[in-house]
Amino acid sequence: MDEPVPGTDEKQAVLESLAILYPWIRAFYSRPIRDYAIRLFEAPASEALPEIRRHALTKLLGVIRTAGKRNGLSVEAVTRICQELEARRVLQTGPHLLMLLDPEAYYTHIFSLVGLAGHGCSTYLSYAVSTVSLVEKARKGPGWLTVEGNPINVFGLSRSRMIGYSLLTGPGSYQFELTPPEQGVEGEALALLRKFLPRGQFVRPAHAIKAANLMLWPKLFGNRFAFLQIDDEDIADLVADHLLDEDSWLRTRLLEHPKLALNILAEIDKLADGPWGGWLARSTDFFWLYERGRRLPLRLAAGELIDQASGTRVARFAAPDIVDRLRDRTLIPNLLVMFLVVSILPSVRALGGSHQPVYFPLMRYILFNALKGANIDADLRHALANDDVPGAWGHRVIESGDEPFELLRNDGIVETSDLIDRFGAVPFAEACGSMSGFISDTSWQDLQTGLRKQAIAATDPEWGFS
Repeated sequence: MDEPVPGTDEKQAVLESLAILYPWIRAFYSRPIRDYAIRLFEAPASEALPEIRRHALTKLLGVIRTAGKRNGLSVEAVTRICQELEARRVLQTGPHLLMLLDPEAYYTHIFSLVGLAGHGCSTYLSYAVSTVSLVEKARKGPGWLTVEGNPINVFGLSRSRMIGYSLLTGPGSYQFELTPPEQGVEGEALALLRKFLPRGQFVRPAHAIKAANLMLWPKLFGNRFAFLQIDDEDIADLVADHLLDEDSWLRTRLLEHPKLALNILAEIDKLADGPWGGWLARSTDFFWLYERGRRLPLRLAAGELIDQASGTRVARFAAPDIVDRLRDRTLIPNLLVMFLVVSILPSVRALGGSHQPVYFPLMRYILFNALKGANIDADLRHALANDDVPGAWGHRVIESGDEPFELLRNDGIVETSDLIDRFGAVPFAEACGSMSGFISDTSWQDLQTGLRKQAIAATDPEWGFS
């Protein structure tokens, strides 16, 4: 972290764009990264939660309790996780479901711990998206792990079983094979790593990674924080719980109101055709279909969810049909529905990566307009318009060339306070490294051009819910 940061001009341009969109962030650029992390984990300042939000928060806490119990956490630890989330209402949602040894996950979790430690917390809850593909680009993604500079095929899957398949692929049989693509890489490093990973078979790749992370957490981060990781299967259960409740907002509004769902889709299409287009598209309508291991998009038409490719009816857009398919994992909520149930409805601040600080406020704008168009939920609309920093950049804020795997060489002996002190003291501009995730991203390049040419501005109505 002491090396000069490359691409300084490009990096400064990104930081300037971030400050235009989020003016409050500028004050942290000259301060230790600790100060920024602590700010993000401050409880949102808000009025008393309207009933819609209290109800959604109660359901979120319920699925967290279930996940904690399933993962073997003590009753005391689960209780503390729920108490601290309810009091603080901030959730790290940035990293995909990666092994904790992956630098993208590892350094984001350190950033979160820095912020939580500043508030005296003793628990850490993280959501990790698991609808992502096993391979996202050449030898990158949850199905790969770099160990001592060498890419390792985590599950030993062939290329044909990885491309187009996600972490929720299954049911099947998956185990940690740790297969190097070239001969002669096996050696001591992989033998050591196998000692810290669970053995046996798992029904889905996501299950294997979550089990591995439970074992790796105390080795990499110590025991100061009780850790719980939830993913899209937990979100599926949470959505099912909402839909089984005849009084829940998700059922009475999204599914049963005659206008709202269609209003949301129309607002997404409208946004895509405007100057803020490119950040939020109709990849699928509310849910993904999982069939033969692949994730397929759906379209809502005449009260039915239709397989976009085949035109086949999948399910009625009604609670009984959707709940059944959520339970057997043939339907998984999309990103919009996920954010509805973990952030927007329960009033939980969502921290994310380079794209999320742009598309998440636009999601909130879309929901507000859809509610307004349906002339419903004035109290929720008021809350949306007055939320205190509902989302922010909180993933890949810390970059480092140090490989987390090296910690395992010392049998994983680490003091959490040492990590927090070491990284928390680094100046913001140094901690975030090259910001290559922003600089090389065409969407961010287009956004910067739009800001520079005044095609878009922080005063636009679309940006009014950031």
